[in-house]
Amino acid sequence: MNKVSIAEAFSAGKAFIPFITCGDPSLSVTEQLVYAMEEAGADLIELGIPFSDPTAEGPVIQGANERALSGGVTTDKIFEMVIRIREKTSIPLLFMTYANVVFSYGKERFIRTTAEIGMNGLILPDVPFEEKEEFGSVCKTYGLELVSLIAPTSHDRITSIAREAGGFVYCVSSLGVTGVRSNITTDVGAMVSLVKQAKDIPCAIGFGISTPEQAKAMAGKADGVIVGSAIVKLCKQYGEDCIPYVKEYVREMKEAVKEAD
Repeated sequence: MNKVSIAEAFSAGKAFIPFITCGDPSLSVTEQLVYAMEEAGADLIELGIPFSDPTAEGPVIQGANERALSGGVTTDKIFEMVIRIREKTSIPLLFMTYANVVFSYGKERFIRTTAEIGMNGLILPDVPFEEKEEFGSVCKTYGLELVSLIAPTSHDRITSIAREAGGFVYCVSSLGVTGVRSNITTDVGAMVSLVKQAKDIPCAIGFGISTPEQAKAMAGKADGVIVGSAIVKLCKQYGEDCIPYVKEYVREMKEAVKEAD
């Protein structure tokens, strides 16, 4: 099935981008969650490949990584799941994982396979901008977008990062690790403005967003909103029965994001 491009995902208005950890609670549920979240209005989906030491993650997603790995999830099993998903949907899909996962699989082999099975891109939160080219050049070879992150501490580097960014720019709304936040105090609007001055590329805001009110407020300042921990919490809370709960949550969040259009 032909996949929808990342650019197309942002072309119909503000995008809602959910994140789930592959294999939490099981890979069969992960596959069904992709279809359910697309039906609920998700525009692009991030699939986390679990890693034993996910440095950017808070306790919620760390716990999901541990559950998935103890359940026997491997990179190859995730690739097989994506092949099944691509038979049924063309929604843009991104892997989010860590450099060690890529290195242990074999950098070129991992990136080539990721492209061949129909993924749109890759997010590596532990790879700094200065080391990005090591992965970026291989991604270019295989037509895969390597999504760049900017943080409130990026300051002077935002322009440089934006100029070389692909797909969209992931704007980190808060310092620290992923997780639900009661307040987001970073001036994300200023971060987005700096990106747009450097390059005409979509910006999506993530880290800490969990309520429809937060999603609407953040969507008003960017092109899209990313939510992970709040969804992963539902996966933990309801286990194998989480699909309808996640679907309803995504539907509510997408409605909130649309109100910011």
